[in-house]
Amino acid sequence: MPISKIKAALYPGGSLNSPEWRALRALILGRAGHACEGSPAYPECRAVNGAPHPVTGSKVVLTIAHLDHDPANSHPSNLRAWCQRCHNTYDAPHRRDPAPPDPGREPRHVLDVLAEAAVAGGAYPLTMMETRT
Repeated sequence: MPISKIKAALYPGGSLNSPEWRALRALILGRAGHACEGSPAYPECRAVNGAPHPVTGSKVVLTIAHLDHDPANSHPSNLRAWCQRCHNTYDAPHRRDPAPPDPGREPRHVLDVLAEAAVAGGAYPLTMMETRT
């Protein structure tokens, strides 16, 4: 599903094409071994990026999901590498009744996010449903 310009501006670097977001995306995909990390609906899913999905048969294009649905919260503990099936299933209830994005919220620089994670003990690898509270 396409991401609105308002939401995309909240990603690190202010864009889905920014070097900051691309670096963070690469970090999350590397953490996941370039396979789906499994979602609450399909915890055992390990669909491999670029391969046919073992259930749907469609080509897997891994996406990066925000567990809290907040694109400004790009802390690695809030991000998961998911196949389209896992991501769309997880996001479906949120899409029916979405909270409006806060256009005044500034995105955080990926280096700040990663530095905070390192100071907090560098929580890698993350368990499937670990979230920041």
